[in-house]
Amino acid sequence: MTDGTLVPDGGMPWLDASGPQPHLVLSTRVRLARNVAGQPFWGRNTPEQRESIVSTVAEAARAVPALADATLYRLDAVPVATRRWLNERQLVSRDLAGLDASGRVRSGAALLLGRSASAMINEEDHVRLQGLRSGFALDAAYAGTDRVDQELGVRVSFAFHPEFGYLTACPTNVGTGLRASVLIHLPGLVLTKEITKVLQGLAQVGLTYRGLFGEGSDVLGHLFQLSNQTTLGKSEPELLDHLGRMVRQVMAYEERAREVLRRDAPAALEDKVWRAWALLRHARTLSFDETVNLLSGVRLGVGMRILPDVPLYTLNRLLVLAQTAHVAQAAGTGLDDEALPEHRATFVRRMFEGVDRP
Repeated sequence: MTDGTLVPDGGMPWLDASGPQPHLVLSTRVRLARNVAGQPFWGRNTPEQRESIVSTVAEAARAVPALADATLYRLDAVPVATRRWLNERQLVSRDLAGLDASGRVRSGAALLLGRSASAMINEEDHVRLQGLRSGFALDAAYAGTDRVDQELGVRVSFAFHPEFGYLTACPTNVGTGLRASVLIHLPGLVLTKEITKVLQGLAQVGLTYRGLFGEGSDVLGHLFQLSNQTTLGKSEPELLDHLGRMVRQVMAYEERAREVLRRDAPAALEDKVWRAWALLRHARTLSFDETVNLLSGVRLGVGMRILPDVPLYTLNRLLVLAQTAHVAQAAGTGLDDEALPEHRATFVRRMFEGVDRP
C-alpha cells in the first residue's frame, strides 16, 4: 500500500478549501496533453519506446522546479491497491492505473507527482501535465501548468504542427491540448429539478459534464465536473474565459435555486441537512456512494449556514479518504474485506469527533 507521507501534501493540497467560492467549487483542474516528437502515439508504440518516453520525461523533469523533487510512481510495477489509492486521489486516470475489467497495466505507465503539478506518462498521450487548485481558480491552475509545460518543453521536443497546434492521440485534443474542468456542487439545481435544463444549455455552448471521477463516472453527491469539449480553433485564454463565464453563470443559477429551496421548502431543506449530519456522525455501516450523498447534504447545509461550524476541509477530505483503498489502508485490511462498510463508518465518525454540534 502507498505510504501517504512520501507524497508531497498527500497529493491533495487542492482539498484545503482555501480557493475562491469553496462552498460551491471544490477544485479546478487544468490538463495539457503533449506527445514526444518522433515517438509513435499510444497504440502504435512498443514497450521499449514507452520506456524511452519515461526516461526522457523523468530526466527533463529534474530541471523543472515544480517537478524537480517529484516522486516517480511506476504504475506497471506496483500492486492494485497502490494504483487504486492514486486514482482515488485523482492523480491518475482509471485507464493508466489499469482499473478496468481486464486489470492489466500497460508497460511504461507512470506518474510524476510534485507539490504543485504532476504528469501522467504513457496514458492516451505520452505526457499529460496536470495542475489542481482549490476552489474556482482557472487562471491560477492554468498559469502553474503552463509554466511547467514551457519549462519542460525547452528540454523535450513536443509534437507540434504549425497549422493544427499540438498533435495528440485523440483528434478532440488537437490544438491547445488543454482540458480545463471545475468540480462544482449543484444540489440546489438538482433538488429544484433545473439541472437537466442547465446541462443541456452547457452542451449547446461547447461544454460537457462528468461525474466526480471524470470520464465514464456517474454523478454522485450532486458533484459535477464541467469542462471544455474541444481544444482546436481557440487559444488557451479564449477556452478558459469561455469556461469561466459559463461556470460563473451556473454558480448564479445554483445560488438562486438554493434561495428557492429556502423560501418554498425550508422544513424539507433543513430535514435533509440534519438527517445527513446525524447519519454521518452515528451510522455503523456506510457504502461509499451513501457517504458521498450524505456529505452533499451536509455541504449544502454549510453553504446555506444551517451548519456553520462544519469545516469544508473535513468534508472535502472525506470525499477521498472514505474511498475503498483509503479505508482499507487505514483499517489495515484488503480491498475485498466484507467489513469495509463498518470500517468506513468508524472512520467517518472519527473524522467528525472534533467538530462541535452546531
